[in-house]
Amino acid sequence: MKIAEPTVERLVLYYRLLSQLHNEERRVVSSQEIGEMLGLKASQVRKDLSYFGEIGKRGVGYHVDRLYQHISNILSPNRVWKIALVGVGRLGEALLGHKALRSDKFKLEALFDNDPSKVGQVICGIPCYDSEEMTEIIRRKEIEVLILTVPAGAAQISADRAVAAGTVKGVLTFATTAISVPEDVLVYRVDISVELEKLLFFLKGSVA
Repeated sequence: MKIAEPTVERLVLYYRLLSQLHNEERRVVSSQEIGEMLGLKASQVRKDLSYFGEIGKRGVGYHVDRLYQHISNILSPNRVWKIALVGVGRLGEALLGHKALRSDKFKLEALFDNDPSKVGQVICGIPCYDSEEMTEIIRRKEIEVLILTVPAGAAQISADRAVAAGTVKGVLTFATTAISVPEDVLVYRVDISVELEKLLFFLKGSVA
């Protein structure tokens, strides 16, 4: 099933919200409540969830635990992804401390950097290796997903070393420059400056 990117983004939002409601031991939630908490229209919530086979009961809503598990299976069914992070600078360290990297869907297996003061250390419970060892370590640990938080000038060589291992299936890069990888490797680029420009563009129309 091919899913449009905006729909995937909303599914991730639903998953995060349902995880919170699950932890709060909430039993049911309505599309109206989901929409209000996420800034979405209730009709959009119902459309998304019905597309994936979840129909809420009128006057009752959705069972939180069941919907949480259902979306979890859609996003990443029955497996744990092995991840490595390249670049333990300010951004990399900030990500390591973020709860987003603590999940039952993936496991952060290795860090890579070229700073001698970090190589060989255990940072936030994760071993840090020399970037030049990347291909060997990634192959040995069977890393499937790479997070790049390196400067633009180091992005391509980092991607090349990782992809050469033959196990990497996807790359999430924060570098401001594009990277080239084989067609069978997915790349998702997060460019904060682009997102800020988009925000300012839309703000322009709302500010007199």
